[in-house]
Formats: sequence, structure tokens, C-alpha cells
Amino acid sequence: MTEKAKMKNIGIITSGGDCGGLNAVVRGAAKTALMRGMRTFIIPNGYAGLYNLVDFANLVCLDEERTDHVNSQFAGSDAGHSRVKISKISDPDKYDRILMGLRKHNLDGLLISGGDDTGSVVVDLSEHGIPCVHAPKTMDLDLQTYSVGGDSAINKIANIVDDIKTTGTTHNRVMIIEVFGRYAGHTAFRGGIAADADCILIPEIPVDFDAVYAHLKHYYIRRILNSDVHSGTYVIVVAEGVKGEDGKHFSDGGAQAADSFGHAKLAGAGAYIRHKIESMMRDDPEIKQFMKTSGMYVPGVFEIPEVREIIPSHIVRSGATSAFDVNFGKEIGAAAITLLDQGISGVTVVDVNNGKIRYMPTAEAIAQRFVNLDNIAFYEQMDVCFGRRRQQYNAVVEELHGEADRICH
Repeated sequence: MTEKAKMKNIGIITSGGDCGGLNAVVRGAAKTALMRGMRTFIIPNGYAGLYNLVDFANLVCLDEERTDHVNSQFAGSDAGHSRVKISKISDPDKYDRILMGLRKHNLDGLLISGGDDTGSVVVDLSEHGIPCVHAPKTMDLDLQTYSVGGDSAINKIANIVDDIKTTGTTHNRVMIIEVFGRYAGHTAFRGGIAADADCILIPEIPVDFDAVYAHLKHYYIRRILNSDVHSGTYVIVVAEGVKGEDGKHFSDGGAQAADSFGHAKLAGAGAYIRHKIESMMRDDPEIKQFMKTSGMYVPGVFEIPEVREIIPSHIVRSGATSAFDVNFGKEIGAAAITLLDQGISGVTVVDVNNGKIRYMPTAEAIAQRFVNLDNIAFYEQMDVCFGRRRQQYNAVVEELHGEADRICH
């Protein structure tokens, strides 16, 4: 954290993957700046725009009229995005170029909203003398603090998973839904729980396919045979970062498909799970007997249940923002402006609680956070399968005095 002089003109950047809540960050920041006698300007196209700022003739000022057109409930960002890592730009004068752009447009500091990759650039810019505050954003929920976009993504995933049950039940299919989340399983975990998914596979737990298959057989066969019309489904939610039995992630293009931050473009986990389950069904004589008993078996045509994988992909990022993310987005956008106004930079907003703006060093905030496996054991006692043999949950109970408001928030 460094102390800086008060600022009058702030550039707003949104960067990385799009998601719900970003426009709420922009609107909250712009409204707060206006009330404080400050001005905010959109720097379009994420860090690409910051690098090219010196070439822009002018920037859009978020005055009262323009801010009226920023709809907090729209996902995505009016400011636009790019996946650009400043330190990877080959131009040796890139930081001087950025400083020239800031001076040209009389910008005193930056509000930057993004995830861990975006935050790493915030650290980089701060080290090069560029004042900025980080408003945490990632639907992956893998930062140390809550990040805008997570709740919207979880709600979208839950709705998709719940909707997919209709076609699954109609065709007696096993449905596999592969969702974003990179190397952490938060969105698959929370979205799957919210939609009553039968099985949730996350990167934090190596998949034991025998455990998955036993759970699938029990629920899938029981549902269909106990139905008066022999109708049922089984739903698996799988995080894109799940690894194969070789311990490697699935990618649609290998190293050459990596983004500027070095992350492989993950794809194929759902298809891998499908092929594995289909193979186990073909080798299981009880499945053939089940197909005959249920009236589905057709030799050479329909000998095992259908297994389908669905990839909702960018639909999870799009559309509407949840009310929670609108509230949180406005809070951290406004808080970031307040911190800059007080000369504080190089930090990440944590939250606004009990009249206090809480923040932490950005380098600490962007450390990757994984799903707590104690939480997994808690849901395993409800017989949700997480790709392993069910673990015993040992409850620890605790009475709180005076901390409930902080925790509920």
C-alpha cells in the first residue's frame, strides 16, 4: 500500500473474462466520483486500451447523462475487455507509453476490475508508479475475497442444470454439464448443489470412477425402474479443470492455445467423463439386464443408456446479473473510488461492512483459493457424489456472540 495525493480524474478498466456485476462496478464508481467532485473515464478494451491510451483522441466521460445508460443488471461490461498481460508486451517502453497516455488524458489513477490475472497486472502497474485500486471480479470465485460475478454464474449454472433435467428425463439420459472455473471447482460445486445435481466433479478431488459409477447405477436404475412410465435421469456437473487419469488437464489446443497469461484453453473434461462412463456401462452385464427390464433394450441399436455432455460455455457469463452481484459490484466500485480519493492504491477492495471499507494488498488477494474439502464432506452426508468414496463428516459446533452480521454479509 502506498499513500498518494488526492485524485480528480480516474480511468476505469475492466479486464479478463466477462461476467455479471461489472456494469454495477462501473456505475457505482461513476456515481460516487460525481458526488465527490471527481470524474471517471472509460478506458476501453481492457489492458489493450491502456497500452494504446496515448493514441486515443478522447475518452468517454461518465457524467450524469452517460452514467444513466450503464445498466447494472446487464452482464458483461460497457468498458469492454481483453486478455492482455502488460509485462508480456514486447515494447521495451511500454510503461512509459502508458504513463504518457495517462498524462495526455489527465488521469490521476485507475480503477481496475478483474480476476487474478488482472490483479497481477495491478501489482505490476503499482510497482511502476501507476496508482490503481483493484475491484475483484471473477466468476471462478478463486480469489481470497469474494469477487463480483460469482453469484451470477452460480445462479446461471443452477438454472441450466435444473432445466437440463427435462430432456434427460424424457430420454432417460445421463446428463453431464461441463462448466467454467479453470483450476478451482467453486462454480461447479455451488451451482451443482443449488440444482440438486447427483454428482459434482471438481479439480480438487481426483476422480474415482468406480465411486461415480456405483452412485450413478444406484440412483439412475432405481429412478427408472420405480417410475410408472420408466422415466428418469442422472445429472453430473463437472468443472472444466478436472484432470484425466494421467493427471493432465484437458485442452482444446495444447500450449499453442494458451492466452497471454499462459493459461491453456480448457475443454474436453465432460467428453472424457462421458466416454469413461459409456465404457463402464458396456462392460457391465447388469446394465444389459436393466435395459431389458426397463423395456429400452434394442440389440445393436440401443444397448446402454445414452450419456450426453453439455457445455453451456459463455452462456454462463452472459445475460443478467444477480441482485447480490449488483449490490456487491456497486459497493466495491464506490469503495475503490473512495480509496483512490484518500490516496490509497495498490490494494484490492474486500468489502464494505458496518460502515468500513476493508481492503488488502492485491498480491495477497489474488492468491488462488480452492474448494475447502471439509465443505465437500458436509454435502457428502446428503449423498451427493463428489467422485470419491464418501468421507465421514465430523461436525464441530460453535456458538457465536457478536459476529453473525460479519459472517452473514
